[in-house]
Amino acid sequence: MTHKNVTDAFDRLHPKVQRWIWKQKWFDLRDIQKETIPQLLDDEKDIIIAATTASGKTEAAFLPIVSKLLESNIKPGDGFGVMYVSPLRALINDQFQRLESLCEELNIPVFKWHGDVSASLKSQARKRPEGIILITPESLEAILMRQGLESARLFKSLSHIVVDELHAFMNVPRGKQLQSLLSRLEQMVGRSILRVGLSATLPDMYSAAFFLRPFNADNVAILQSKAEEQEIKLQLRAYIEPVKVLNLKEIKEQEDKANEVCGALGAVCEHLFKTLRQSRNLIFAGSRQRVEEISARLTDMCIQCHVPGEFLAHHGSLARAYREEAEKRMKDNRLPVSIVCTTTLELGIDIGNIESVAQIGSGHTVSGMRQRLGRSGRREDKAAVLRVYIMEQEFFADIHPIDSLRLDTVQAIAMIELMLQHWNEPLNTKKLHLSTLMHQILALICQYGGLTADNIWNYLIKKNIFQNINKPLFVKVLKRMGHPDVKLLEQVADGALLLGAEGERITSTFDFYAVFETPEECRVVCQGHEIGRLPMTLAYQKDSLLILGGKYWRIIDIDLVHHEIIVDKGRGGRPPAFSGQESPQADAVVAKMKNIYLDINVPIYLDATAIDLLHQARQSFVSHKLFERSIISHGNGFLLFPWLGSAKLMTLLLVLVAHKLKANINSIAIEVHDCDKQQLRQVLEKIVHEPVIDVEKLAMLMPEKAIDKFDHYLDSELQAMNFASAMLDSSTIQDKVCELLKDLCSSTGAH
Repeated sequence: MTHKNVTDAFDRLHPKVQRWIWKQKWFDLRDIQKETIPQLLDDEKDIIIAATTASGKTEAAFLPIVSKLLESNIKPGDGFGVMYVSPLRALINDQFQRLESLCEELNIPVFKWHGDVSASLKSQARKRPEGIILITPESLEAILMRQGLESARLFKSLSHIVVDELHAFMNVPRGKQLQSLLSRLEQMVGRSILRVGLSATLPDMYSAAFFLRPFNADNVAILQSKAEEQEIKLQLRAYIEPVKVLNLKEIKEQEDKANEVCGALGAVCEHLFKTLRQSRNLIFAGSRQRVEEISARLTDMCIQCHVPGEFLAHHGSLARAYREEAEKRMKDNRLPVSIVCTTTLELGIDIGNIESVAQIGSGHTVSGMRQRLGRSGRREDKAAVLRVYIMEQEFFADIHPIDSLRLDTVQAIAMIELMLQHWNEPLNTKKLHLSTLMHQILALICQYGGLTADNIWNYLIKKNIFQNINKPLFVKVLKRMGHPDVKLLEQVADGALLLGAEGERITSTFDFYAVFETPEECRVVCQGHEIGRLPMTLAYQKDSLLILGGKYWRIIDIDLVHHEIIVDKGRGGRPPAFSGQESPQADAVVAKMKNIYLDINVPIYLDATAIDLLHQARQSFVSHKLFERSIISHGNGFLLFPWLGSAKLMTLLLVLVAHKLKANINSIAIEVHDCDKQQLRQVLEKIVHEPVIDVEKLAMLMPEKAIDKFDHYLDSELQAMNFASAMLDSSTIQDKVCELLKDLCSSTGAH
């Protein structure tokens, strides 16, 4: 879309904003800024600004917004004029500094509001609300629930709501909460508030528009950057993990060397040290445990080589001081530093000029890989550099067919190829989000003191927030919340719904504001300073050693009363086994993997070992005749290769289990045990002739159906409905079973 006044975008800005731009010594505005400025100045229309990392999206939104704010009639104390919503506190802190630089000259106050902001600063903002407020969804929830009539005063003058990293909210519980919060805000002030979404990686534009404005997606303007694509430098490096058969003595010796990182991971660390030292990089390790292993090993190597330490750890379980130290070091472009991190630095926090990004493993999502790649090469004369490190097991005589296919290597190639094709994971639009629905019902009742079922329906369902909830299901959820065994709600004589005993209890706790699970943790403390937090579910013992923050510690005391682990410096240790959840594989990723097996081309970004692994993978694919069949014999059963993404693969597994087969998922395949060809054929024939696959009935087979924070309040039937909507997909399953049956019956099929 091209606006008629793009050419005079700079001239349209307020003179004070123009003066600030001159002081920054900008030679020109970015293309996305030229496009957005007149759109936001002229039109009362929601906007999505889609542009790559470091393309100037934030300024594209805020230069015209503050120009309008300067010309508005909002008086000091009349309420905040603009709200900026971010998924991360660190991103709020970063944007606060950027906006302060702009707004200080404009005499527009900027306030940040999240869990780390002091009560005195929040009190100051409440007494004289004006300017711009930067906030997380959880803090906004707390204001609406706890501030009562005051919240209407705080937000009565809002003209714009800017949602940063829009993609990070879509398809997750926090996104449903945010949609509800924005709708509740508008209903509270009695008018529509213009919404602006910012993102570098969106699955598709209509889905993004529907997320931003569920009730009127067609009226959302989509502005996409026309800047030329950045040069990309890619390498996929592979390492082989030797197969070792250890005797008891060797196992004991290995345990005594707990702080050593050996094998393939040790080789990866050596390459990282050799390649990245004396430069500025991000190393995405995949998990908090792997962050600790790698950062500790790299720090050891600095000590052994008598060079300054420049490798720091960064993840959500580290204390704020540790994380901020790493972020501060990263922003100083004069210093060489490499941060080993999880997804905490994937989003748009300003971390200076990054020379390269390293990723250990194939990563969780293609969109995440693209987001990470965009962190490097932010200067116009620099390419974006991404190194992906893959570790595969050594090939041996009795290797499992799954392992022989070198799935990690092939998946990494598939994800890189899809990233280069600008593909992103699609959204699951069928999710019910029952946990978040219950959360929002309780939050609304807290906000208003009590509501009727019709009121709640109008707030949450009629406004298209929970678009998959129909009237009968809504009533079922309300009845369950009021059940004597649950006691989240109770109904009084006039029909109003109030908080029940359990509802009162959980809404009074600080962690209620978040719709995601916040496990109980204990603080790890050294000489009064917090290093980080560890889950209470992990086992700890006095005198044991651990790695945290990339450093070694010895536990000297455990205070169960105050939930503290007291440590001192140690000389070795193991990283804690943090819990985590992998993202499901999309259908397109698995389909791309099959195409790579069938292809003969070798991507130019593979190193010599990765090329060898790809050849091995293709040879195994051919030797198992997977180019013409999807079933192979293995052990006392079969391996099924339906080439489906996680949701469909799980659905097919449950269909087989429902027909009394012993089966489990092994990566992209399904293993069927204790089964001969005739038995498998009979089951597949039954499935083919079944009228419809009932995913809710299949979900009842799952031993654990609670997937979100408040699911445990649901009965088994509602849990199954919720699980099925989020985790299962029956589309194309019967067609796929027909293919499997055909393979099984063919002369080239399994035998």
